[in-house]
Amino acid sequence: MYDNICKFLIETFPTDFASWLLGEPTEVSLLEPTELSAEPIRADSLVLLEATDTILHTEFQTRPHKDIPLRMADYCLRIHKRSPEKAIRQVVIYLTPSQSPEVYRNTFELPQMRHEFSIIRLWEQPTELFLQQPGLLPFAPLSDTSDRFSVLRQVATQIGQMPDYAARQNIATSAGILSTLLLDKALVSQILRQEIMQESALYQQIKAEGREEGREEGREEGAHLITLQMLALRIGTLPSALVERVRQLPLEQLPKLGLEMQNFRAADDLERWLQSK
Repeated sequence: MYDNICKFLIETFPTDFASWLLGEPTEVSLLEPTELSAEPIRADSLVLLEATDTILHTEFQTRPHKDIPLRMADYCLRIHKRSPEKAIRQVVIYLTPSQSPEVYRNTFELPQMRHEFSIIRLWEQPTELFLQQPGLLPFAPLSDTSDRFSVLRQVATQIGQMPDYAARQNIATSAGILSTLLLDKALVSQILRQEIMQESALYQQIKAEGREEGREEGREEGAHLITLQMLALRIGTLPSALVERVRQLPLEQLPKLGLEMQNFRAADDLERWLQSK
């Protein structure tokens, strides 16, 4: 959900983000990730903006992931193959405070290869930076401030002064959802007027996507539960560590496990099978 909000903002206000991340006002156009390669690409948090001489690649993250450096190197090579004449600016934007060393890792290294990208930790960014452009307003409460509710009230005031009602709705929705990463949901709704957010097209879209995601998660959870029940009948009660590893298996792996478990006699057999994946 948070990724979708960030993607909506940068796709709706690309010039605001280009000014922030490239350091100057720049006319940009959206580049579809599917243009990079026919191979599958993880596009849930990926946004590409194309300027005259630069391609801006941004990734929004609520939590650190160890595979980010590899992904950024992979995308950089794909972008270069598509537009070798253009400079590439890559930025990973972390939304919520973390002490993980992963939020500071900005390089991918192999013995004969080194790739660097930029990292922005929102909680270290000055609040004033996000109060200057409408597309950046929703990020202000996540910035470097000791009073997030006061910042959110300031954001609400600026949203209320916007002449375009649809824009007010969508930015209020974006600010409301992102603010709940660090602030109480009920208080956020009081400040931003929940009825305005709920009337927005963006809110309705997110609500519909949430229902679909819930149905998909339910189907996946059911498939994993059935597999675990079959394993318990076959080899007895499983250690919690093995249960968690089975729950983490991709859905397409479960039928293969179903076939293989006919040969299992103990938990060690499952352990060996999981290690082979």
